[in-house]
Amino acid sequence: MKKSLLIVVLILFVVSSNAQNIWTNEFHYDNVGTDEGEFIEIVLENAGSYNLADFAVTLYNGNSGASYDTKTFDQFTIGIVEGDFTIYYFDYPSNGIQNGESDGIAISYQGVLIPGQFLSYEGTLTAADGPAAGVTSTDIGVSEIGADVGTSLQLSGEGSQYNEFIWEESAPETKGALNNNQSFGAYVPDPEPTNYPAGFTAEAEGVSIVLDWTDAIGEQLPSGYLILGELSTDRNEAFTPPVDGVPVDDDFSWLNGEIAANIAFGVETFTIEVDPNTDYTFIIYSYTNSGVNIDYKTDGTPPEVSILSNNFTVINKEVFALGLGSWTPYNVIGDQVWEHDTGDGVPPGCALMNGYDGGSQENEDWLISPLMDLTGYLSTEFEFLSATYYTGPALQLFFSQDYDGSSDPNGFTWLELTNNASWSTGNWEWTESGSVDLSLYEYSTCYLAFKYISTSTESAAWKVDNLLVYGTLPVGLIEKKNDNLWLFPNPATEHVSLVFEQEGQVSIVNISGQTVLMQDVTKGMNTIQISNLTKGIYMIHFMGTDHTIQTGKLLVE
Repeated sequence: MKKSLLIVVLILFVVSSNAQNIWTNEFHYDNVGTDEGEFIEIVLENAGSYNLADFAVTLYNGNSGASYDTKTFDQFTIGIVEGDFTIYYFDYPSNGIQNGESDGIAISYQGVLIPGQFLSYEGTLTAADGPAAGVTSTDIGVSEIGADVGTSLQLSGEGSQYNEFIWEESAPETKGALNNNQSFGAYVPDPEPTNYPAGFTAEAEGVSIVLDWTDAIGEQLPSGYLILGELSTDRNEAFTPPVDGVPVDDDFSWLNGEIAANIAFGVETFTIEVDPNTDYTFIIYSYTNSGVNIDYKTDGTPPEVSILSNNFTVINKEVFALGLGSWTPYNVIGDQVWEHDTGDGVPPGCALMNGYDGGSQENEDWLISPLMDLTGYLSTEFEFLSATYYTGPALQLFFSQDYDGSSDPNGFTWLELTNNASWSTGNWEWTESGSVDLSLYEYSTCYLAFKYISTSTESAAWKVDNLLVYGTLPVGLIEKKNDNLWLFPNPATEHVSLVFEQEGQVSIVNISGQTVLMQDVTKGMNTIQISNLTKGIYMIHFMGTDHTIQTGKLLVE
């Protein structure tokens, strides 16, 4: 099953600055032994038009997202001048540039980040301060693990803007000069694409809608596509076409009833998470170039498609935005524990476990879901993302129906589901698990858990993100109207009373799809304590002994 995150990672475009044409061109940050000869090289067009002190390079640490060094361009050494372009570089002291996962480099002008110039190596991070505060970096895709002194990572190709070049693996450094296989030339924008893509289709898969198409053909091929999506019920008129020279930014949130996505030529697919049982409409435009030179094809009839999403229910969802959320760590052996990583994940935030601390350490650590009620659901699925680095035992996935929610998990029965999922193979590459089928375990409460093991000789680091358990109601199950569920007072603060026509089980679910309370109830009036719930809106689900369902909405003040 295709998912949104991997596609999004593949398709994000670097948007060139409309004013200052400047980019990171080459750098060296790591080598075997003591890190020496570290430097950063920058290219600036029309340098004589600016005060160099207005430009700055800020370095970021991926562990915290905080900046740790800033240098203004008047501190840089001037290299060659090639046409309108001047090359500058700065030599850092030994170990002056951080190495390891997810460190970054940002260029700013008068304190404002240059668009597309918050770059990182060995992963991504979200800046906590400085000119890139709140921005997630773009991983250049190459690194210097095990590199030699006198080599560097550098751009190659011909062009006059950052996104016309390609980052290459370590090669002999060219500090202050043109890189290996690099030349600067006048930029000539491509003309408008000849055609739109063909075969634009949509399919509902799980909690997502998958769009597919065949790349456009013709004399002028596009460099990418712009997809716009809207809730069909909100559409009063046709889509507003994009305007040449005005790039449309990616927006994957449906909060305002619409989304936008830029997709690279050659990808031919895009996946977006949606709400259940909802009509959506999508349109796709071809374009060439980027930034102020972007040229959209808008004549004729762009392909358009409408679709109804699946009627699913979110049972548990955790994106680790603020911490480990509804999932609980349990430490069995070792000093290292599962922790919240703010520097990675989409959106920013994920769960991280690393058994290395000055050397590999022996650890056993579990990350366990809240109690989940699968009763009455059909085709229940679990999906997640994983990423790993370094060598060590693989992360494992387990399922339990008898865990008590707080004790050492080794004292309970766990069914291993590890081989039912796909996993990351390394280099911090986020990998979709695919759908782990929980259908065999329907009509029961359960826990899911990730189990991490490291030894005194091997300790891989693992991250997980975007955990999602969802299901659908089976055919023939009767769902009663919400007004048949009597609850009062509403709003409530300390307790709520409910009246049921039969015995059953009631659960209270927050707006994130997490079950925060579950208990058996009797026929007639039942009083449930809610004083430990935070303020907000909750859904109440009641399932009777005859498998009928009642639902209601509760406001906790």
